[in-house]
Amino acid sequence: MAQKCSHMPASSKPPKTDGCEECLASSGRWVHLRLCLSCGHVGCCDNSPGRHATKHFQTTAHPVIQSFEPGEDWGWCYVDNTMLGPFPPAR
Repeated sequence: MAQKCSHMPASSKPPKTDGCEECLASSGRWVHLRLCLSCGHVGCCDNSPGRHATKHFQTTAHPVIQSFEPGEDWGWCYVDNTMLGPFPPAR
């Protein structure tokens, strides 16, 4: 799994919230959370009804996310469509 890509930001931003930003604002629900390494946006995964992490990428073109789940150390590059990691824990 230890892949690298050229889309990694020089430094990652801290999370803006402890839950999916859009779900929190709309009383939505999520399954798992993803952290945008470019700006710190926390969005829900593609198994969640809102799919806000992917929508964030589609809107901003921020390419790399990291799992925001406790104990998970993987990331994903939307551009390269590849798994990344391991990363230091996001929480």
